[in-house]
Amino acid sequence: MEDEKQKCCQCNCGGKDEFLEKLCEKYQPVKDNLIQMLNEVQEHYGYVPKHAQKALSDFLNVPMAEIYGVITFYSRFTLKPKEKYNIAVCLGTACYVKGSQKIMDRLKERLKIESGETTPDGKFSIEETRCVGACGLAPVFTVNGEVYGKATVQKMDQVLDELSAKE
Repeated sequence: MEDEKQKCCQCNCGGKDEFLEKLCEKYQPVKDNLIQMLNEVQEHYGYVPKHAQKALSDFLNVPMAEIYGVITFYSRFTLKPKEKYNIAVCLGTACYVKGSQKIMDRLKERLKIESGETTPDGKFSIEETRCVGACGLAPVFTVNGEVYGKATVQKMDQVLDELSAKE
């Protein structure tokens, strides 16, 4: 198992990655730990970098293609860093029925970008999600994971104004 841990600790620069080293010490090298480990990688880096995918592939003996499949299946994970303010609008059934599409449309209009894109200044990125687990607060949007419930177009405008004023 020590060899497995050594494999996990490598970064793409040929050196050691202290975070990955500690992560591999925390878990057993079994496939069932993939999602938990990906979650910790996402929390640490803000996304799942390629060197971490390779390290988990080696450590868990899971093909890179399978890791990629898990990352792209779950909206929680991302392959690239988010911008300073990542805004996600829930378009799941409960939110959609209560008007979340209008909030998304306003967000696109204000920022002049589409879902999955980033503003030219690098401050904002937007994405559509299907459920954030806050259906009782529908419609909802999140900014860097902070949930704004009972949302309206006016609330979105207010939050965007506040975030822009911070700069």
